[in-house]
Amino acid sequence: MAQVRAQLQTLSEEYQKLQQGEYLQASVDSRQKLDGQRQENLSVQKEFETLAEDETIYKVSGPVLLKQEKFEAENTVKGRLDFISNEMSRLDSQIKETQGKIDKKRTEIIQVQTAAQQAGGNGGGQ
Repeated sequence: MAQVRAQLQTLSEEYQKLQQGEYLQASVDSRQKLDGQRQENLSVQKEFETLAEDETIYKVSGPVLLKQEKFEAENTVKGRLDFISNEMSRLDSQIKETQGKIDKKRTEIIQVQTAAQQAGGNGGGQ
């Protein structure tokens, strides 16, 4: 029985580390930040659609506003959106993988607890 308790203790500690791990939280935080950036860039992209071809677009570069061609600005925003989408997909995979590890560890804990209860129930009835 002491061996089962030790195994449960180890599994519980591993489970808590996975749940509270900075890795999972950092991935979730990064994904939320990227989602905010995605929304901002989608808004800019919609603004570009309302602009006429001859309207002036300025880009902030430090303390200076620089004139930029509409085509160039649209490509920059499209590139950012592509990058953000790829990063969000990568983070989604990391989050899913970590959650899978958490689920697997939870299942291991339940299996050990169930086995211990069955062994205790069988041994106590004899």
